[in-house]
Amino acid sequence: MLHIQLSQIAADPSALDDCVAYLEGEARQAVEFRPGSLGISVMADRAEGVALFGSVWASWEAMSASEETEAPLRAELAKRAGRPVTVDDYQVPISVIFDHAILLLGGQAVRLTRIQVKPSQVDDVIEVVGDEVVPSVSEAPGFRAALLFADPVSGRMISETIWRDPRARAAAPSVAAIIRREFPDEARSDIPGFPDEGGSEIRGVADYRLVFSSIRDP
Repeated sequence: MLHIQLSQIAADPSALDDCVAYLEGEARQAVEFRPGSLGISVMADRAEGVALFGSVWASWEAMSASEETEAPLRAELAKRAGRPVTVDDYQVPISVIFDHAILLLGGQAVRLTRIQVKPSQVDDVIEVVGDEVVPSVSEAPGFRAALLFADPVSGRMISETIWRDPRARAAAPSVAAIIRREFPDEARSDIPGFPDEGGSEIRGVADYRLVFSSIRDP
C-alpha cells in the first residue's frame, strides 16, 4: 500500500510564492532522494493563499523514516509562510495517472473532494471510487489523473482529480455527486460534527493549479 504525507501551507501571495519556489528546488531534491520515495506533488491556489505539498512513499516505514527530512522542511516552510504548516498522513489505495511527463511540467487544474465517513465504511468508499468514480472521470475529455487518499482510523478521505485545464475540470463528472448517489445513507450519520439528520459525507470541494507532480508508479 502506498502512503502520502500531505502538508498544507497558508500564506499571503508573496510568501506563498516563496514557499512554492522552495518546494520546487531544495525541498524536492531532499525528499526525492530518500529511500522509498515515489515523488512529490505541489499545488496552489494563490488567490486563497494556500498550497499543498504531498510526498508519496512505497510503504508506511519509508514515510515514517522520512520525518527526519520532512520535519525540518516543514519548519522552514512555516518560517517563510509566517504560519504553522499542518500535515496529515494517508494511505493511497487508488492511483491512476496518465502521462507522468505532462504532470511534471505542471499547469493542470486540480480538484480535491474531502470526504468524511465512519471508519467502518472506508473500504466501501474505496470500492465506489474504484468501480464508479474512476471509470466515469477517466473517460471524460481532458482527464489526467485520479488518486484517493484514506485514513482508515479517522474515516477521513480525499479524492484528487487532475485535468488538462479549468474548462475540462468544470465539465467533468462530479466526484461528490457520484459518491452521494452511490454511498449508503447509513454511513452519513453518527460522525462527530455532523448533524443528526441530513448530514453529508462531503466535507468540501476545492480547486487548485498543479505546480508540478513527479509522483510515479512503484
